[in-house]
Amino acid sequence: MSAEAEIATSAGIEDGMRAIGAAARNAATALAHASAKAKTAALQAAGAAIRTNREAILKANARDLADADAKGLNASLRDRLELNNDRIDGMAAGLDDIAALDDPIGDVIGDWTRPNGLRITRVRVPLGVIGIIYESRPNVTADAGALCLKSGNAAILRGGSESFHSSRSIYDCLQHGLKIAGLPAGAIQIVPTRDRAAVGAMLRMNEFIDIIVPRGGRSLIERVQRESRVPVIAHLEGLCHVYVHKDADASMAREIAVNAKMRRTSTCGAAETLLIDRDVASSHLPGILDELITAGCEIRGDEATRAIDSRARPASAKDWDTEYLDAILAVRVVDGLDEAIAHIETHGSHHTDSIVTGNETAAAAFAGGVDSAIVLHNASTQFADGGEFGMGAEIGISTDRLHARGPVGVEQLTSYKYVVFGTGQTRP
Repeated sequence: MSAEAEIATSAGIEDGMRAIGAAARNAATALAHASAKAKTAALQAAGAAIRTNREAILKANARDLADADAKGLNASLRDRLELNNDRIDGMAAGLDDIAALDDPIGDVIGDWTRPNGLRITRVRVPLGVIGIIYESRPNVTADAGALCLKSGNAAILRGGSESFHSSRSIYDCLQHGLKIAGLPAGAIQIVPTRDRAAVGAMLRMNEFIDIIVPRGGRSLIERVQRESRVPVIAHLEGLCHVYVHKDADASMAREIAVNAKMRRTSTCGAAETLLIDRDVASSHLPGILDELITAGCEIRGDEATRAIDSRARPASAKDWDTEYLDAILAVRVVDGLDEAIAHIETHGSHHTDSIVTGNETAAAAFAGGVDSAIVLHNASTQFADGGEFGMGAEIGISTDRLHARGPVGVEQLTSYKYVVFGTGQTRP
């Protein structure tokens, strides 16, 4: 189906989505028994196709960017949307990395024998059909499709309207990989419409879809959690913190704080708030703020921060609860570890938070006290990424506490079953 062949009417959307769901369910049955060799071949061929079709992908992306510029899309979202040669190389390399991972399906993750001689094993199996709803970032098309395939799941991808043409071009490469490997085309499908009614249809398709993974802004996540009849693995906003403890090295604190905010401001792992102990605010904070401001970052600080650097704007109560996804950072001076943890618990999104300190006891207390999916010690929050965790890629960073938490990679897209071996035992 071409990128222009969109479903037009609400009835067409409902029927079309159900047809996609039925095809995915059939494909999931086949994928559950597909060989590791076939899945690897499909991913390798898809990665090669992305490299070969680089110009077509860039052309499709230019079309999306032109539409975005006409609509006045903000700089942060535009950055998420934009593809270039490096990002295309990264997508293809991500597929290669996922292809090289061990196939998780069939792994025995538990094995024990009962006193009656029964041997009980716990074996990893696919989830089934996974629906992924995402916004702006077209590379998610490659990452999500590849991770689902590697884990033996069928995928239904619903990308953002801004990345419609880019995602479609990338999807064509994934389809090429499936064809080369002899796997069903229904294993990875993309929703062929920008109409939001398709999202509603997906959320009602509990007879076809086993898990929904939303990846986007708060409004999307809240809608999915409110309306879905399908279990959800939520990727909530990344309201991430860097806390500079009193025992932090000043140079390390500066490098981590600047990288966490400015490496790429549009990612969910970008720091949105900097906390610093009062004991070192006068010695450590001037250098951090100066480098951030020089790099183009707007500082919104509390009274103590503004006393140190008058260029900081006054922070409002809203700033502590805002995911800027932009070159803006809220800064607060705190009276020690307990106050920093309390701030993160009150204002954070349980996504990713980092402490900078040379004190191992303080680091352990921070790791134990901060209830986030990812807690770092002396490292940038920008490491909140499945690729950086050795997972090849990830569908998102789950802030849930059930099933999957943190980077959602291949293993997190599986469940398990029990296979029990007997020698004729009967229960008394």
